[in-house]
Amino acid sequence: MNSIQKIAQCFSPAAFIHDTEENYQAIEKMILEQEIGGLTFFHSRHSAAANFEKRAEVLDVSETLEKMIGLINRYQAISKTPLLISIDGEYGLAMRIEKTPHYPFAISLGAMKENVVDLIEETGYKMGVDMKAAGIHLNLAPCCDVNTNPNNPVIGYRSFGTDPLKVAEYAMGMYQGMKKAGIGACLKHFPGHGDTQTDSHLGLPVIQKTKEELEQEELLPFQYGIDKGVEMIMVGHLAAPALSGGKEIAASISREIITDLLKTEIGFKGIVISDALNMKAVADLFPEPGQLEWVAFHAGNDILCFSDHVKEGIDKIAKFASEAEIDEVFHKIWKLKENLGVFGFKKLQVPKFDWGHHAELQTRLANEYVAVVSGQLDPAELKRLAGEGKLSHQHFYGNTKAIFSNNLNEKYGSDISEISPDEAEKVIISLFVPSHKPLNQFGIDAKTLADIKQLAQSKSCILVHFGNPLALTHFGNLEDFDAVICGYQHFEEAQEVAANLLLK
Repeated sequence: MNSIQKIAQCFSPAAFIHDTEENYQAIEKMILEQEIGGLTFFHSRHSAAANFEKRAEVLDVSETLEKMIGLINRYQAISKTPLLISIDGEYGLAMRIEKTPHYPFAISLGAMKENVVDLIEETGYKMGVDMKAAGIHLNLAPCCDVNTNPNNPVIGYRSFGTDPLKVAEYAMGMYQGMKKAGIGACLKHFPGHGDTQTDSHLGLPVIQKTKEELEQEELLPFQYGIDKGVEMIMVGHLAAPALSGGKEIAASISREIITDLLKTEIGFKGIVISDALNMKAVADLFPEPGQLEWVAFHAGNDILCFSDHVKEGIDKIAKFASEAEIDEVFHKIWKLKENLGVFGFKKLQVPKFDWGHHAELQTRLANEYVAVVSGQLDPAELKRLAGEGKLSHQHFYGNTKAIFSNNLNEKYGSDISEISPDEAEKVIISLFVPSHKPLNQFGIDAKTLADIKQLAQSKSCILVHFGNPLALTHFGNLEDFDAVICGYQHFEEAQEVAANLLLK
C-alpha cells in the first residue's frame, strides 16, 4: 500500500442504516475512491447525537437489522480491503437497532448486589455474541466515566457509578466479556467525562481539577484498564487544562493529553480512537475541511471516527505526517483487523437471537439490581388492604396492561387501579420514567411531578420507579414515601421482580 492508502485505513466515517439511496451510493463511492478502513454504523441522521435540528420528513424505521445486514454485505462486497465495522452499542445492538436484545444500562448493572463482575462479564459476552452475528467487529463501549456530577447531561445512566475503583472493575468486566465473544471493545471517554456540565455533542466541557485530583478519580479506571491489558481507548471531546499545559483544548485533539500523557507517561501501547469528529465541541473549530482530521491524527488518534471530510483529511495527513507516523498507525490497525477476523469476511445472513436465554439473563440481572432504596415494605399489610378494597394503584406513563399491573392484580384478585386514591389507605405509584436522559426532568412533565408529590404528602404511598434512578432527585424528600422501589429499567423482567418485592 502507498501512504495515501495506509492513511485511509485510519478512517471510520458514519454509515446511516436508514438513509437515501443517494447517500448509500455516496458511501460506496467513498469506499471505492478513498479506500477507507472501516465504517461506524448509526441508526439514522435523525438520531445522530449531534443533530438537534428538527427534521420534517417522516422516517421509515422498519427492518433496521435487515437493512444493516444488507448494507454491510453491499459495502464489503466492493471494498478492496475488508472493512472494520463498528457500532456504538453501550447496552447492545438495541442502542441503534430496533427489535434486537436490549441489555441494562451501566447505571443499572452498577446497582447489582452479588456476583457483579461475573454477571457484567456475562452480559458483555452475550452482547458481543449478538454483535458478531450481525457483522460487527468493534463495539465503541463501555464507558469508563465516573459519574461524579449528578447534573451531567451526557453521562448519567451510561456510567457504572460514582466510585472510581468500582467503575474500573465493572468496565473491565464488560470489556473482557465482549473480547471473549470475539469482538473488539474500548474504554471511553478518556480522560473521563463524568464531572462535566456541558454536552460535548453541543459544546466543549471543561474539567477544572488538578492533575492529582484527576489521577485519583477520572484517570483511575483508565489506568486500571491499561494495567489489565486493555487494547483500545476512546478519547473524549472534553478539556482538562491540568493535563494540557493550562489550555482549554479538547483531549481528542490535544497532543499533550494523547501522545505525552496517555501514550508516553502512562504507557498505553494500544489503539486510540477519537470520539465522533462531527461533534460540535471540535467540529466548529475547524472551518477548513480536513484540518480537524489532521489535528486529531497529529494529537495521537489512530482511528478517526465519524469524519465528515474524509478525502480532505487524508490529503492533509499525507501532506504533514511523516512516513514513520503513518506506518506505525497503519500497522496497528492492520493487526487489529487480523485479530478481529475482519479479513475472513463472509456474506452475512440476518441473525436470529435466542430470546429465551436473553429473558433468563435479564431476570438474573434484575434480581440483583431491582431493590428497595428507601423505607420498608410490608407485603402482608398490602395484601390485607387489597382484600379490604383500600389499596390503590396509580400508574404514570405506564398502562394497566403492563406486566407490573397484571402481576399485582393477579395476586390481589382484583384490579386495584380502579380503586380511587381518595378511597384507599395506601397507594402504590408506578412511574415509567419517559427518558433516561436528564433533559426536562427526564421527560416527566410538571403536572405529573406535582401529582406524585401531592399524593405522597396526603396519603401513605409506595413509589415504584422504573427508570434512571437519578430522576428520583425531582421528588424531593424520599421519606415522604413509605418505601421507594427502584426498578431502573422498563423491562418486563424488572417489572416482575419489582412486583415480587410487593407480593412476598
